[in-house]
Order: sequence, then C-alpha cells, then structure tokens
Amino acid sequence: MEKIVIIGEEPLQGTIEISGSKNASLPLMAASILTDETIVLKNIPNLADIHTMASVLESLGVNCNKSDLINKNIIQLNYHGSDKALAEYDLVRKMRASILVLGPLLARKRKATVSMPGGCAIGARPVNIHVDALAKLGGEFNLEKGYIKCEAKSGLKGAKIELPMISVGATENIIMAASLAKGETEISNIATEPEIIDLIDCLKSMGAQIEVQSDRRVLIQGVESLNGTTHSVIPDRIEAGTYIIAGVITKGELQIKNVNFDHIANLLSVFENLELNITRENNNLIVKESSVSKNISLDTKEYPGFPTDLQAQIMVLLSLSKNASTIRENIFENRFMHVPELNRMGADININGSQATINPCNGFSGAQVMATDLRASVSLVLASLIAKGETTINRVYHLDRGYENLENKLAGCGANIKRIQ
Repeated sequence: MEKIVIIGEEPLQGTIEISGSKNASLPLMAASILTDETIVLKNIPNLADIHTMASVLESLGVNCNKSDLINKNIIQLNYHGSDKALAEYDLVRKMRASILVLGPLLARKRKATVSMPGGCAIGARPVNIHVDALAKLGGEFNLEKGYIKCEAKSGLKGAKIELPMISVGATENIIMAASLAKGETEISNIATEPEIIDLIDCLKSMGAQIEVQSDRRVLIQGVESLNGTTHSVIPDRIEAGTYIIAGVITKGELQIKNVNFDHIANLLSVFENLELNITRENNNLIVKESSVSKNISLDTKEYPGFPTDLQAQIMVLLSLSKNASTIRENIFENRFMHVPELNRMGADININGSQATINPCNGFSGAQVMATDLRASVSLVLASLIAKGETTINRVYHLDRGYENLENKLAGCGANIKRIQ
C-alpha cells in the first residue's frame, strides 16, 4: 500500500494551476448515456474517480477514449446502444457517484439495475431520494440483494417533483432523466452547486430544454433525443480552497491560477473576515502567509453556504488562530473522522455531537497518521506541510480520488513530499 511522506516547515513558493472539477466531471460523464453521439469533455482531471466512472460506463456500453486524458485532460465518450443496463457491485462499490447512471439508463433503456453505491464512509447519503423522484417520472423500483432494480415500460413522463431535502446527486440524476421524459418536469428544492449548473449548461448544448429558476426550481421540457457536444469542465472549487489554505499557512507566496471567484465567494468571504493576505489578479489569486487572530463560527451548508468538502481543511487553518473557533457540520453525520488524526499531530479539537471546537494549538508535529476519506486525507497533508519533522500519511488512495498531481503541484512549489510503497 502506498504512503505519502512529508517533511514539514518548507516554504511554498510558486504557481499552482487548479484542475477541472471532479464533482462536475462525474455527472457529465454519466450524461453520455443520454445520446448516441460523441461527447468530448475538456479540462477533465486525471483522477481515480474518473477512471472508476469510465469503467462503470464502459460496462454499460459507453466507449470511453482516454488516450488524451493524461497529457491533455480530454476524454471522449460515445454510447453505442448496448442492451446491458446493469452496473455491477464490483465497480459501483468504489464510488458513490456511480448512482448517477441510474437516471440516464432509465431514460434511455427504460430499465436499469444498479448496485447500491460505495465510497467514502462519511455518512449515510441514502439513495431513496433518487429512487422516489424517479418513481414520480414513471419508474417502478424494488431492491434485490443489494441492487436497485427499476423499469419504466412506457418510458418516463414529466411530473412535479419536490425533493424532501437538498441533494446534489439526486438533483443531477433527476435532471438528466427528465431531459428525455415526455412533457414538462418541474423539480423544486434542488441543489444549486456550480457543478449542477455546469451539467445543465452541457445538457443544454446537447439540445435539452432546461430553465433554472431563482427559487431552487428547475423546469425541463423533455425532448425525444439529445445530440453530442464538446464541453469544458469548470475549475475545481474545492481544490482551489485547499491550495488557498496551503498558501496561507506556509511561509511563502503562492499564485493560484484558473480560479472562478464566483464559485468560492463564500470561502473568500470567510477569509476576508479572518483578514488573510489574499489578493485577486485576473482569474488568479496571490496567497501569502497570514497570521490568524480572529475566531469564527462556521456552519457547513448547501451551496452557496460554506462547503462541507472544505471543513477538514479549514480546521488546520483555524488551529493556528489565537482564539477558539467552532464548526457545525450540517451535511454529513460522520465527517469528523480526521479530528483524532489532527489531534495526534498537535491540534486541540473537541467534538460535541455535530459541533467541533478548534482551540489554539502550539503548532503541528510530524506523526504516523491515517486518511479516512478524501477531504480528511488532504487536511493531513496541509498539517504535514507546517509540522515539525516527518509525517507519514497512510491510505493515500483517498487522495488519488480527488486531487490531480497533488505531490507534483506541491513539490513544484518547494514542499518536501514523496510517495513510497
């Protein structure tokens, strides 16, 4: 099993370019099932999750041409109409986003069998929201031996759907399915993350009739078929936030390129309240070492609130403050698993239910630590960059799911970081 070893206290100096968004890429790839024509996705990150989704799609009859993925960040997808509508356990168990093939399969094949998904163990994230919404479009469902089996013999038909809670995955699944349903679909209480808007923009370029309302509603007029398209994936806002924090806590100066300021407006507002040394230059950010003297209280919320995917990373920053801060986790019930590992490195973080209190600490020290999920693993990287001595991070396959070329990007700016067996 691979490990990452970091010797801390090296100043970071240089430029880091933000990759395409993983969370935008996965539903865009699933959308390839909706058309017989080729979809070309540009600015797609070369990540383990991308390869996992490609494997799922290939098992369903999608030709995934990844020859330009490593050097040019381009993938071409073409669904050739296979009769297979089964997403098997061995593939789906690796990543929860595999559930995103359910809606497109039901819309195109009028049937689908998809294994219950796996992925990071950070919360239940039940699939019943997806299933209940698709049932209102005409799908008939049952659960057999760990598989979701569904059928829509007469095809999908438009309906009014109100999601019981804001769910990114369910919103994406239903929008894709409704694009080919007969008649009009109105979905309310949708998630409005930039990744969803990116999916909608791509679907519209494929010929979908979708109109986003300002009150978390979307109207969709179903069409008979969709065409191929070429689409450039948006920058990864979570990766941007992660490297901004890296620049703030290390002794140096980072230029972070390819940032969409609108997508991280809430995060930038938090940094502004903390009076951090960050300046904007075109679509780039200049990030310098900053001292943190203020305390804040954060609540993770659905977009445009503070993202749960940056909760672990900002804990490292807040640990360096002169005053205690609090974070309440409102999205996932099991997303503080990184706290014991950060405390092993010198943090002073207390958990009480869904709230974490981050007390000032005397800095971080190198240690043996273990990653428990994607964002937890990168919080350990951040702590290691400023820790005294050597840190070994185990189970780093989590990092490979969401951060493209992390070691190279950090080493290129002066970090003492290497991957070992």
